[in-house]
Amino acid sequence: METVYDWVTVAIFAGIIVLFMQRSMSDEVDREGDSLWLYLAAGVGCAVANYFGNEDQHVLAVLLIAGTLAFIFYFLKPFSSWPKA
Repeated sequence: METVYDWVTVAIFAGIIVLFMQRSMSDEVDREGDSLWLYLAAGVGCAVANYFGNEDQHVLAVLLIAGTLAFIFYFLKPFSSWPKA
């Protein structure tokens, strides 16, 4: 772990893992549309952003990180009370 992109993307990926584990161990009713493929897409977004960041394509890496975070918040909805409906 040498660059800032390594640390940021690994932190995001760790958050995805925690979210997946929390939901898979929960006794609550499964969330509708919460598919394993969504977690895979978010993980791939982290990996691709890290790759471009390590290849000195900073603007693209930052845009991919922002896009991955937007994807996570829109599709995976890590905070059940956010945004208020």
